[in-house]
Amino acid sequence: MAIINELKQKYSAGSMLMRIIYINIAVFVVLRLIGLCAVLFNPALMGILKWVEVSSNPWEVLRKPWTILTYAFAHYDMLHILFNMLWLYWLGRIFMEYFTSKQLAGLYVLGALGGAALYLLAYSTLPVFSTQAYMLGASASIIAIVVAMAVYNPDYKIGLLFIGDISLKWVALVTVMIDLFSVDSLNAGGHIAHIGGAIVGLVYALMMRRGHDITAPLNAVIDKVASLFSRKEKRGPGAPIGGSAYRGKAAGNNNANASQRPSETDLDRVLAKIKRSGYTALTDEERDILFSFGKKK
Repeated sequence: MAIINELKQKYSAGSMLMRIIYINIAVFVVLRLIGLCAVLFNPALMGILKWVEVSSNPWEVLRKPWTILTYAFAHYDMLHILFNMLWLYWLGRIFMEYFTSKQLAGLYVLGALGGAALYLLAYSTLPVFSTQAYMLGASASIIAIVVAMAVYNPDYKIGLLFIGDISLKWVALVTVMIDLFSVDSLNAGGHIAHIGGAIVGLVYALMMRRGHDITAPLNAVIDKVASLFSRKEKRGPGAPIGGSAYRGKAAGNNNANASQRPSETDLDRVLAKIKRSGYTALTDEERDILFSFGKKK
């Protein structure tokens, strides 16, 4: 179908931030369609939510370990996903001014894991939580990004409706305080997970100030797994076993790729971004441009 192909193209061409948003929206649409079918045909279909929600019961999580991550990409309420995706888009764009797309994805995943960990710990140790609960939503991951930026650049100004410009540190502080004061509410598990995500964001920013990226090990694993699949796709029928078909072609005809080499304009754009936002704000492609000119020099 044309619409499906168009969506695939937009997903492939989109940034990591937009890809995460697309995944959240796609999962939301699927879950709502299943919910509609449950109302019309078979109420038992609603049990599908248990396969993406994270349970407060550790034994159930052991049986469905993927839920400690899938819950962070799943929403069922319209307003829930609307506000979460707006938060993610606004703060994700600010995050990308200082860090890479891989770091954004890594922090999103770590925020989800941190939220799930504190959620499970609270329900397993605090006697006030005597009943089993389930949780879904991207809030823990998003708050990890919010707190990370607020700690890394606390005086960054954002504009809020009816309030005006305000520093990120105050936005993060108010958000975390609301979660702390809401632990005794009906959505206690959700607020506890938010705090877990906030802790991950705090650790990320403090470690980045020291030059250590806590998302690097996770991204290294993801890259290795991805390379196992991409290697087979890149290898052509005449390509050597140790390399891809593209490399073999490039080695035989260097002039064929001359038009693909970065220009002086590309270099000026990268240098301007370094001056404005720092080296850590460069994407992988922009770093390759800088590296290629360094080799020429």
